Amino acid sequence: MLSLNGSTSLRWKESCIRRLGTPRRRAPAAVTLPVRAAGVRCQASSRAIAMESAAATHEDELEAMMDPKSTVGGGVKDTYGEDSAMEDQQVTPWTLSVASGYTLLRDPHHNKGLAFSEKERDAHYLRGLLPPAVVSQELQVKKLMHNIRQYKVPLQRYMAMMDLQEMNERLFYKLLIDNVEELLPVVYTPTVGEACQKYGSIFRRPQGLYISLKEKGKILEVLKNWPEKNIQVIVVTDGERILGLGDLGCQGMGIPVGKLSLYTALGGLRPSACLPITIDVGTNNEQLLNDDFYIGLRQKRARGQEYADLLDEFMSAVKQNYGEKVLIQFEDFANHNAFDLLAKYSKSHLVFNDDIQGTASVVLAGLVASLKLVGGTLAEHTYLFLGAGEAGTGIAELIALEMSRQTNAPVEECRKKIWLVDSKGLIVSSRKESLQHFKKPWAHEHGTINNLLDAVQAIKPTVLIGTSGVGKTFTQDVVEAMASFNEKPIILSLSNPTSQSECTAEEAYNWSKGRAIFASGSPFDPVEYDGKTFVPGQANNAYIFPGLGLGLVISGAIRVHDDMLLAASEALAQQVTQENFDKGLIYPPFSNIRKISAHIAANVAAKAYELGLATRLPRPENLVEYAESCMYTPAYHSYR
Repeated sequence: MLSLNGSTSLRWKESCIRRLGTPRRRAPAAVTLPVRAAGVRCQASSRAIAMESAAATHEDELEAMMDPKSTVGGGVKDTYGEDSAMEDQQVTPWTLSVASGYTLLRDPHHNKGLAFSEKERDAHYLRGLLPPAVVSQELQVKKLMHNIRQYKVPLQRYMAMMDLQEMNERLFYKLLIDNVEELLPVVYTPTVGEACQKYGSIFRRPQGLYISLKEKGKILEVLKNWPEKNIQVIVVTDGERILGLGDLGCQGMGIPVGKLSLYTALGGLRPSACLPITIDVGTNNEQLLNDDFYIGLRQKRARGQEYADLLDEFMSAVKQNYGEKVLIQFEDFANHNAFDLLAKYSKSHLVFNDDIQGTASVVLAGLVASLKLVGGTLAEHTYLFLGAGEAGTGIAELIALEMSRQTNAPVEECRKKIWLVDSKGLIVSSRKESLQHFKKPWAHEHGTINNLLDAVQAIKPTVLIGTSGVGKTFTQDVVEAMASFNEKPIILSLSNPTSQSECTAEEAYNWSKGRAIFASGSPFDPVEYDGKTFVPGQANNAYIFPGLGLGLVISGAIRVHDDMLLAASEALAQQVTQENFDKGLIYPPFSNIRKISAHIAANVAAKAYELGLATRLPRPENLVEYAESCMYTPAYHSYR
């Protein structure tokens, strides 16, 4: 990075920045540029002379052509001919990367705002560009939290946080880490759902890579356009199933951006190592296709071979550009693609589907923890799901795998304790021929049942799990039925955002007369019932995927194995304390999330070494300490 100073360099910068369209005096022949990063000085005389000469020649031509009475640009005299030049001919978009001065204040990776010290202000030509006050990062955090709390609309808070991320990266993460319980619902679910719905309207600047059908055949070139080269984690979506909101097309970018913010804040991965990507193959959302502000391809979704070819090119390009150890997290793909992509690429890439595997891992952790409240083992309980998509079948399979591990029984036998209800009713063997392939393992022998209430009364589950994406489906009759044959019914209402939750925390506690053990996908406030305060847990994937990703990175894992997901669940369940149980919680508070992530990362890394999938050798003696030492911290650096 170069730092320019003095009147000489100012004239030289102006001549470049004005795109060769501004009549300025020629600069002196030699311009000395202090290169602060390298600690040396260099001469840029020949390049400066060439650029100034070209500018001067162009200026003379412009002066000859310009009409002095012209009022190009809204009635203001176009003295220098800038507007006319841009109207009449193409121009080169010259830019300069400068380590000091005004540009430094616009660099989110290095900007510290008022926290620049007096010495730094002198060394980096910031005098006069900032007010005289010098403040600490802690005071900046206090001020920003005060400002954010003034916004009453969640989307406004989201936009304020995104603006901060683009202005001062370290302050953004410091703010998020220090106030994670308050700000997690702002940068992620439920607010991110509304942000995706309105992404075209609130779009200000790109925050990731957009790969569309237009880039077919040149995806590798597109990846090379990203400025960071050492990428460790990619979160990618095609926007077809955003939370419970459906097809949002290109506007699903809010999900990868939000997820990767959490990878850094909660899991400690460096921001520069994270890459959000949206693959745009069109959308079937007519409202978006007719929206003037929609930012994606205006066409119906590509299907079949065209879609498969684009994804295959993308996966190959990622591996070629970033290597075998880059983690690719599939996010919010529709069912018909999600299972196939995971099955296809899990054999050749380090891939992970958070909707299938991450959700399963966090729910399994909650169930393991809840056994301390209700007693028994996983195999002694009966499970009923409302919803048989990615989340539902993913959770069910991981529960069956853990039951099998604990009992040494075949997985097929363990699946018989788990029942699923989809839009057509209870999944039973008589429906097997018409079922999608991922539902078939859950088709058990039973009579036809068409609705959830009848299924609850017939199966008599001890655990009821909602992954349907349809709000208000755990009705009072359903919850009361669960409470009629369970002393402490476990009710997990996991669909996001809040509006799609199967029931609220208040409904679960009131209808079960305060006996339910409840957790949800989106946050709910504490509930008062019969003089007791219940604090609902949140079965948020953010408990799992940041720590899982950190564990994969620090071990240099080359594949994700189911045993790693079980290890992550085990580590999370172990972090729930008796104090948490006393409040009815089956998950630990998010205030300890970085410590939790370090323990999850250590368990995952240990399993990677055990399975022979780790490449970072030798294995560290203390994996928890090693994980903590690898975590990014957002404290400001001191500049020379």
